[in-house]
Amino acid sequence: MTKSSPRHIVWDWNGTLLDDNHAVVSAVNSVCTLFDREHIDIDEWRAIYSRPLRDCYARLLRREITEDDWARVDELYHVAYRELLDSCGMAEGVPNALRDWADTGGTQSLLSMWFHDDLVDLVTARGLHGFFDRMDGLRTAVGGGSKDEHLRAHLKVQELDPAEVVLIGDVLDDAHAAERAGAHCILVTTGVMDRTKLATSGRPVVDSIPQALALLAS
Repeated sequence: MTKSSPRHIVWDWNGTLLDDNHAVVSAVNSVCTLFDREHIDIDEWRAIYSRPLRDCYARLLRREITEDDWARVDELYHVAYRELLDSCGMAEGVPNALRDWADTGGTQSLLSMWFHDDLVDLVTARGLHGFFDRMDGLRTAVGGGSKDEHLRAHLKVQELDPAEVVLIGDVLDDAHAAERAGAHCILVTTGVMDRTKLATSGRPVVDSIPQALALLAS
């Protein structure tokens, strides 16, 4: 990036800092089992994945998703996902990348669509909370929506100028949220969307957290 590169990073969590693809696929397959749909692998999930998630699951399950269905899907997914959280490692370069960014004088925060209390507990348990000026997760009972409004609120409460912020995430929703907020964005291929989809955003796409930081330094 140029001499006007951002000085604050808003990090996504799932699929970006947290390497959780195997847990995601296993949880999705729990939903598939409930609805008598054959199991999928990470490549098929990447081909299907989009937000809002309710529409994504309608394509996956090949059926209309009623309000009752969505409540069952959301609960089952998160129960199955939580069971595998302890088996999820950190992405390549983490936590060193967080430390390296702090050493440059840059600031950073965490914004996730994972449930807020669970997010804070997990990040704290892994000893990463000290890197972030603020951590925000989902504060509703059912997830699956866009990050758009959450990002704008996250920036506002920190009194951050969006032009000085870069959001680093792993899905198109991150790019869309950054665009609407007026922030920069870098996308990584480590999560649930492949490079081809991510590239349609027009935002830089890299394969790892260290590569994202290298791009900021260029």
